[in-house]
Amino acid sequence: MDAIDRAILRLLQDDASLPVTEIADRVNLSQTPTWRRIQKLEQAGVITRRVALLDPAAIGRDITVFVDVETSDHSPQWLDSFARAVSDMAQVMEVYRMAGEIDYTLRISVGSMADFDAFYRDLIAAVPLKNVTSRFAMERIKYSTAFDI
Repeated sequence: MDAIDRAILRLLQDDASLPVTEIADRVNLSQTPTWRRIQKLEQAGVITRRVALLDPAAIGRDITVFVDVETSDHSPQWLDSFARAVSDMAQVMEVYRMAGEIDYTLRISVGSMADFDAFYRDLIAAVPLKNVTSRFAMERIKYSTAFDI
């Protein structure tokens, strides 16, 4: 990956809807080589997909909850069941397997406490868990999806 590829990636991270002609202008390349570079970055898995980022409040999902999960079962079968369960829950935005005392951390987006309660009931019914701790975000101070390239 060279400086032009990195410049293209910075532009696409900022606005994935930019036309190839504008990207090409900004990186001082013609349209076809720019398009080819984008295609190669996609084929190499550097660009995994292009999406629209939504304002959670505008769609009624402005409560962010971080849910820490501890389990006493670390078998591959349990992990598969847990991964399937949380992957199927629309409220779950991110899931991380953690090092330390907590086994997994989930970022949840809901619109109300009732919505969170329904999610919580579904989660504890889906797989056996040792402990579930939830922390509610009061304010989002920084949010980014862009990597420093």
